[in-house]
Amino acid sequence: MIVSPLPDLVGRQRECAALDELLVGLRAGGARVLVLRGEAGIGKSVLLEYVAAQASRVRVTRAHGIEADMELPYASLHQLCTPFLDELDNLPEPQRDALRVAFGMAAGDPPDRFLVGLAVLTLLTRVSNTRPVLVLVDDAQWLDQVSLQTLEFVARRLLAEDVAMAFAVRDPEGESTLSGLPTLRLDGLDTGAAGRLLEAAVGGRLEKRVRDRFVAEMRGNPLALIEFSRGRSAAEMAYGLDASSHPSPQGPVASRVERDFASRLGALPADTRTLLLIAAAEPVGDARLLVRAAARLKIVPYAAPAKAAGLIEFGESVRFRHPLVRSAVYHGAEPEERRAAHRALAQATDPVLDPDRRAWHAAQAADGPDEEVAAGLEQTADRARQRGGIAAEAVLLERAAEVTPDPWRRGRRALAAAEAHFSAAAPDRATELATVAELCPLSALDRARLMRLRARILFARSRSDEAAPLLLDAAAQFTAAQSPLARETYLEAISATIFGGRVHGPTGARAAAIAARASGAPPSGSEAADLLLDGVAALLADGYESGLAALRGALDLLAHEELGTREATMRWLLLAPVALEAFIHYAWDLHAWDTLSSRAVRLARDIGALGALQPALIYAAGVHIHYGDFAEGARMIEEADALAAATGHAPHKYATLVLAAWRGEADVAARIIDEARERAEQRGEVSLLGAMGYIQGLLFNGLARYEDALAAARTAIDHDGFNFTGLSLVEHVEAATRCGEADQARASLARLLELTRAADSGWARGAAARCQALLAEGDEADRLYRTAIEEFRRGGVAVEVARTHLLYGEWLRRNQRRAPAREQLRTAHRMFDGMRAHAFAERARRELLATGEHVRALEDRPASALTPQESQVAALAADGMTNAKIGAELFISPHTVEWHLRKVYTKLGINSRRALPGALANAAAADLGDEGTGRTA
Repeated sequence: MIVSPLPDLVGRQRECAALDELLVGLRAGGARVLVLRGEAGIGKSVLLEYVAAQASRVRVTRAHGIEADMELPYASLHQLCTPFLDELDNLPEPQRDALRVAFGMAAGDPPDRFLVGLAVLTLLTRVSNTRPVLVLVDDAQWLDQVSLQTLEFVARRLLAEDVAMAFAVRDPEGESTLSGLPTLRLDGLDTGAAGRLLEAAVGGRLEKRVRDRFVAEMRGNPLALIEFSRGRSAAEMAYGLDASSHPSPQGPVASRVERDFASRLGALPADTRTLLLIAAAEPVGDARLLVRAAARLKIVPYAAPAKAAGLIEFGESVRFRHPLVRSAVYHGAEPEERRAAHRALAQATDPVLDPDRRAWHAAQAADGPDEEVAAGLEQTADRARQRGGIAAEAVLLERAAEVTPDPWRRGRRALAAAEAHFSAAAPDRATELATVAELCPLSALDRARLMRLRARILFARSRSDEAAPLLLDAAAQFTAAQSPLARETYLEAISATIFGGRVHGPTGARAAAIAARASGAPPSGSEAADLLLDGVAALLADGYESGLAALRGALDLLAHEELGTREATMRWLLLAPVALEAFIHYAWDLHAWDTLSSRAVRLARDIGALGALQPALIYAAGVHIHYGDFAEGARMIEEADALAAATGHAPHKYATLVLAAWRGEADVAARIIDEARERAEQRGEVSLLGAMGYIQGLLFNGLARYEDALAAARTAIDHDGFNFTGLSLVEHVEAATRCGEADQARASLARLLELTRAADSGWARGAAARCQALLAEGDEADRLYRTAIEEFRRGGVAVEVARTHLLYGEWLRRNQRRAPAREQLRTAHRMFDGMRAHAFAERARRELLATGEHVRALEDRPASALTPQESQVAALAADGMTNAKIGAELFISPHTVEWHLRKVYTKLGINSRRALPGALANAAAADLGDEGTGRTA
C-alpha cells in the first residue's frame, strides 16, 4: 500500500485501460471483479488509487490487509462494511443476525461464514440501489482469513449487481489467494517506461548506460526505482549508485527495498524510531492509541522526521508509506524493544472496549510463560469462536498454549488449538499442535480427543481404512470416560469404513459395528443419532432383516426430531450422509431418501451452512434423477457446483455422473470417471471405486455395450463396499444375460435376492422381479416383468419403470410378440424421451424400428429452454416468494434474482409474475409428455 502515489502512471496504460473498463461496466449496470497480482512495489496500490480517483458517481469502500500475527475475525470485513451499517436493519433477519454476531455487535450462535457472505452481498446490493458500489481491497493476502474467505465468496456470487470489486494481491505471498477470479498480472515496467520514471524521480536526464543498468538492477519495479533514487539528483547519479550507501543489488527487489528503508531509520531520532516501532506493532493504525502507548514509554510522539523521510503519514489514522516500511521497522528492532512496544500498547488499550486486542499485545509482550496472559488469550479465542472466526480461534489458542506455564493446561490448550486448526482446514498445523499436546500430560478424555483428531486428519488426507481403528480406540476411551462423545465417535468410525473402507476384514465396517454394539457406550444426547448407530450397527453385525427394522425405527426421528440450536442442526447434517447411504443401498427406500435429503437441504439453507448444503443438494438431485425429473436434478447439481465454486470446495461429481449415465453421455462421463478413479485409487476410497463401477455399468447398459457393462459392474461388486453393491448387481445381471453369461447372472441374482428380501420396498421388489425375469422364460418371465413394473411404480422409481418397459418390450419382440412389444416399447420411448434419457430412448427407438414401427429420433431441447438456475428462480417466484426471499433461499442477491426472471419472462413469452404458474405448467407438460415421470406421492 503506497499512501501518496505519483499522479502520472508511467507505463501502465494497459492496466489503466482494464480498470477503466471495469468502471464502464459497473456504470452500465453489471458486476465486475478484477484481481491485480504482482510483487511488492510493482504498482498494485497505485492502480487502486487510480481507479478510486476515476470512480465519479460511484460509492467507494475500502479494506486493506496488514502483515501482522494478530488474527481477529472479520476485522477487515468490518472495516469495509462500516460505512453501510445503517442499512443493517433492512437485511433479512438471518443475515442481519449473522452479520451482527460476526462484527461483535450482538451475541448469538456462531454464524456460518457463507451466511455472513450472503449478508455482505445483500448489504452491498442494497447500497448499490442509489449509486454503484466499488469495493477496493489492498494487500488481500494479509486480510484475516475469514474476511478474505467472505469477500471471495461475495466476488464469486456477483452477477447482476451494481457492484465491482478490485483486489490487490502480493506475490509470491498471496499466490493461492483468490485463485480462479479474473486476474491482471503486473510485471516490471519495460525499459523505456522505467527510464522515464527514473528520470522524472531524479529531475533530469541520465546517461543511457547508467539509466539502463539501474533499471535492469531494479527489474522495472516502480517502487524500487523511486526509493533508490530518492534525494539524489541526476548529477549525483551520473556514475551510478554509491555501493557504500545502498543495499547490494543481489536478491529479490522487495528485500532490497526493505533494506533501503531500514537504512534510513538509523538517521532518525531515538524517540521517532520508537514511535515508528509502536506504530508497526499496532496494525489498526489508531493515532490516539499510539499517543497513549508512547506516553507509557515516556517518549514524545515526535513524528516529523519520519514524515520528512517519506516513511509514514499521521492523521486520524497512521499509515506507513508501504508495507515494506512497517516490516523494516518491526523486524529491524531488537526482541526486547518489540516486547516493550507491545507491552505499552497492551497497557494503553481499553480492557472493556477492546479486550481481544489488549490480550494479543500482552501475549506478544510476554518474555516467558504467563498464565494470566494465556487465560486472556483463551477468553479471546472463545469470543472469536462465538463470532465464527475459527482460524482466529486456532491462532489465539496456539499462542495461549505457548505461554502457558502449567503442562496440563498447556496440553489442553494445544489440543484445542489443534482441533480449531483442523476445523479451519489447516491439517498440517493441526498435526504440529497435536504433537505438542501429546508431549504434555493429558486427561483420559483429552487423550481420546487427541486420538480422534489424529484419525480425522488421517481420513481427511486419505480415505483409507487406517483411520477407522484410531476412531474405534478413541470411541472406546470415550466410553471408559462415560463421555457422550463415544457413540458419536463409533458412528464416525463406521462412517469412515463406509466411505473409505470395505465391509469385511479386520478394519471393515462390520468389525466397527461389532465393536460399537459391544461397547456399552452411554447415550449421546440425540435419540435420532443413537437409533441410527443402533440401526447401522445391527445392519452390519446382525444382518439385513434386524438391521433394517432398527433403521426404520430411526427414520421418523431423523425426519422430525426438534433441533433447537445451530450446533444440534450441524450434528444432524453430519449424520445425514450415513443415514442416507443406509436407506438408499439397504432399505432401497426412495421416499426415505427424498425425506432425509429434502430436510438436509432445508436445514442447511435455514442456518446458512453452505458447506453442508452442497452434499445435501447432491443427494436431493439423486432423488429427482430416480423420479425421472432430470431437469430438477440438473438444477440441483448446478446449484451445488456454483456453491462449490463460491466456497472453494471440490465439487461432488456423483450426481453429475449418474445423470450423464442415464442420459448416455459417454464423453461427459469418461473424463470425470477417469479423474475420479485415479483420485479414489490414490486415496484408497473404496466407495468411490464402487460408484464408478456402478455408473459405468449403467452407462454401458444404456448404450447397449454389454461386455463393457459386465466388466464395470463386476469391479464394483468385487470392491466389497458398503454402498453400490446392490445397484451394481442389478446392472451385472442385465449385462450378463445379454452377454450369454448365465452362470454369472444367476450368481449375482442370488446375492441380489438376499440383499433385497429384507428391504421389502417397491424399489427392492421391482429390482428382484426384473432380474428374475431376465433369467426366466415363458409365462413366468411375463409375470415377473409385469410385477417389476408395478413394484417400481409403487416405489416411485420412474427411471426403473421406464427401463422395465424397455426390457419387457425387448423380451416380447424376441419372442415374436410384436403387438404387445410395441406397446411396451412405445411407453418406454415416451418416458425416456420426456426425461431426456438419450441412450435408453435411442435403444427403445431401435427396438421399435425392429418391430416395423417408424419413430422419430430424440430431439434436442429448444434453445429457449430455461437453465436450471432460471427454472429454480421461476418456480420459487411462481410460489409467491419475493426476490429478497428467493435470494436468501439460493444464496444470491435480489438483483441476480430479477436478472434471471427477466430472462425467464422472455423465454416463456410472458411479462409478469402472475403468468408464471401457467407458463411453467405448460412447459412441464410439453417436456414430460403424456406418461410423465411416473413419480408417485
